[in-house]
Amino acid sequence: MGKKHQSLAQNKNLGHFIALMFYALVGYSLYIAASNMNYVWKWNSIPDYFMYTETMIVEAPTDGKLIQEDGIYYIQKIDENVKLELDSSYKFDYSIGEDVYEGDYIASKEESKIGPVLKGLWITLKISFLAAILTFFIGIFVALMKLSSYQFLKDIATVYITIIRGTPLLVQIFLFYFIVANIFELERFVAGVLALGIFFGAYMAEILRGAIQSIDKGQLEAANSLGITNFQAMRHIILPQAFKRALPTLVGELIALVKDSSLVSVISITDLTKVGKEIVANTFSPFETWIVIALVYLTITSVLSYIGHRIEKNMAEKGGMS
Repeated sequence: MGKKHQSLAQNKNLGHFIALMFYALVGYSLYIAASNMNYVWKWNSIPDYFMYTETMIVEAPTDGKLIQEDGIYYIQKIDENVKLELDSSYKFDYSIGEDVYEGDYIASKEESKIGPVLKGLWITLKISFLAAILTFFIGIFVALMKLSSYQFLKDIATVYITIIRGTPLLVQIFLFYFIVANIFELERFVAGVLALGIFFGAYMAEILRGAIQSIDKGQLEAANSLGITNFQAMRHIILPQAFKRALPTLVGELIALVKDSSLVSVISITDLTKVGKEIVANTFSPFETWIVIALVYLTITSVLSYIGHRIEKNMAEKGGMS
């Protein structure tokens, strides 16, 4: 059979070039639009969002003479020596033995500090990680309840999934913070983790339920005929296959969890989004700030997407995804 003719529009390299030109045009259009705005861009302040240098200054607490004994610095007075929190890393403005006066700058040094974006990133990663673990366990447990032969477990799982999936996450965060957290005296961070975990747990449960039901029932029957209990069969045979089939969707839900974790900023958890609001309030640089915050979120989700694709590829190489 002859090779199928490929049209010019289907050429892969040409397609990449056209897509590149499209995004270049979009970027240029946005640049022209931004240039016409009456706005002063402050891109030079962006590095300080991640790391910045702070100057530490030590003032003289009293009048006296600067002295050093056994590597420790003091202000020598007539009746006592006042110890100073200084070491050799400081740059001194006065020499040893020189008179100083209260309020004088004795020494200073520069220290590198972690910027607000990195601090917010750590909180976002921490809350997303803990919420993902909670989501995982809730999803498995509720999915098995939904598939249970006991009607009361089915009803409990059905009502939970219906309520959680039928109400906005933002509303649930408020409910957890103002009601549940107050009743049980929980910290706002814990309330945020619970709200995210319980919300995405409902979606995880439905994903896993569908994946489990897609497995041929004959496998469970064959396992029972070999003396394997339902629990053992579910754990060692059914669930591993279900996870393989649901993996792309599960990765998508994890990415959605990371993005939606930005909503916990409404209860004053200092995550990336809350940090962005604070930076804008202090610097009046909304465009640069939100572009940086968006790129940080994009980096996180891209890494998760890449990891998911690698796991999926490895599973496929070891025997397929089903």
